[in-house]
This record gives sequence, structure tokens and C-alpha cells, in this order.
Amino acid sequence: MNFGIYIIMTMNCKGQLIDLSTPKVMGILNLTPDSFYDGGKYKDAASALKQVEKMLNEGATFIDVGAYSSRPNAEDISETDELQRILPIIKLLLKEFPDILISIDTFRSNVAKKCIEAGACVINDISAGNLDEKMLQTVADLHVPYVMMHMKGTPQTMQQQTQYNNLLKDILFYFSEHIDAARALGIVDLIVDPGFGFAKTMEQNYELLNHLELFKILDLPLLAGFSRKSMVYKPLNSTSKEALNGTTVLNTIALQKGTSILRVHDVKEAVECIKLIDCLN
Repeated sequence: MNFGIYIIMTMNCKGQLIDLSTPKVMGILNLTPDSFYDGGKYKDAASALKQVEKMLNEGATFIDVGAYSSRPNAEDISETDELQRILPIIKLLLKEFPDILISIDTFRSNVAKKCIEAGACVINDISAGNLDEKMLQTVADLHVPYVMMHMKGTPQTMQQQTQYNNLLKDILFYFSEHIDAARALGIVDLIVDPGFGFAKTMEQNYELLNHLELFKILDLPLLAGFSRKSMVYKPLNSTSKEALNGTTVLNTIALQKGTSILRVHDVKEAVECIKLIDCLN
């Protein structure tokens, strides 16, 4: 096992340089009624504020706000519905926490644009621009960091698209193409997310994790999101509600293999992982 393989880089959020040589935590705020773990828990202002305050106090650097569920077979909602869910919460969060760094979990360029204009500062796109041809140009125009994830198909079809010639080579090639396209438009701050659970079988998820250090070849910060997913709880014959310990194990492995950002529901435990891994160095 390799310890402390970190890519020393920064990302610019609202003029603030975030140093990723020490891994950071991205706390998840789902505004959807049907997310696999916390669906419906934070759809009102009071519960969303309370959860965000908790995550910030526990050490989250970013809060990733999403209003479109990307779980397998999730309902496809309209852009209007997505905006109606997400914009009021962004404005509320910025009023309550003026220094907050909000990431927007969306694959729609117009949703991303309106959220950045409202004060968010990162775009987190599960499709790397594949589901909206205007996304990459929008990111370039907005001059914000962009998380590009690997996925095939859509949330509704991805679980039927798990065929690869060579899993690792195919995903690395996918990123090389999308990184080139982003760079050609002048996008500076790029983060790659291998997309655990998206268009991948259980075995493929673990093959990907086992070789995660190979993504250093991209020379970009790496984001990993395992939090309470089925790849954690199914091997344990458990549930998402009981998957915190398993999530912590996978977060630890990801950090040892060079991950720069952990995207999680449980911030305190992820921050503890980072602190303890740092002790090894």
C-alpha cells in the first residue's frame, strides 16, 4: 500500500486558493426526496441550515448541493424543478454562512450558471459534459473549478452500461479526452472523479479502487465518493444506514492512494481519516 501520495495543487474558489496537498472533505447536501440515503431529509430551509452548520463545524471545506437524484433509476425531473429546489437554498446558505464554498451537483449548464451567479463556486458534473453540450463552455465562461465524473449513459440507464474493453484504460482514455476538451476552452481548475457506482458493477468498483493510484497519471486532483453506497453495504449484507464504518474503510484506502477530496455524508469521520493518515507521514 502506498502512503501519502498527494498531488500538490490548489484550486481557486472566489479568489481563495484551496491547498489540496492536504486532502479536503466535501459534505453532501441532497435536496431531493428520493436520494438513496438521505432523500427528503433536507428539503426545508431549517433542516438544510442545521445540517450544513453541522458539516461546516465538523470540518467540511466544501458543501455539495444537489437537487437532482443521480441514484440508479432515479426520477428524471425538469430543469425548472431542479432550479426551484436549489436556488432558494443556495441564497439561504450564503446569507447564513457568507464564507461558505458551495459546489453545485448538476449536469445542466443553465442550472450551473444560475447557481454560480447566485454565489456558488464549484460545478460538480456527473456526466463531464456528456449530458449537456453547453456545459464545458459554460464552465469556461464562469471561470470556476469543475469536477468531471466518469459515467456512461444517464442515471436511468447507467446500470445497463457496464461493458468495458478494459475498465481502467477505458476510464483513463475517457478522462484524457474530456480534459483535452476542457483545456482547449481555457478551463483551469479541473478535478476528476472516477464515478464509483456509476455504470460499474460491484467487481468493477473494487477493481477501480484497487488501482486508484493510476489516476495520478492525469496530474489532477482526484475526488472519491463512496459514502454509504451499495458497494459498501452489499458485501456486508447491510444497508446504507449501517454503512458508515465501511465508508470510513474505503475513504482510508482512497486517501492512501492519493485522493484529494472525499465527498461524504458524514464529515466528522472523513476528517478524522485525513488526520490519522497524516500522522503516518
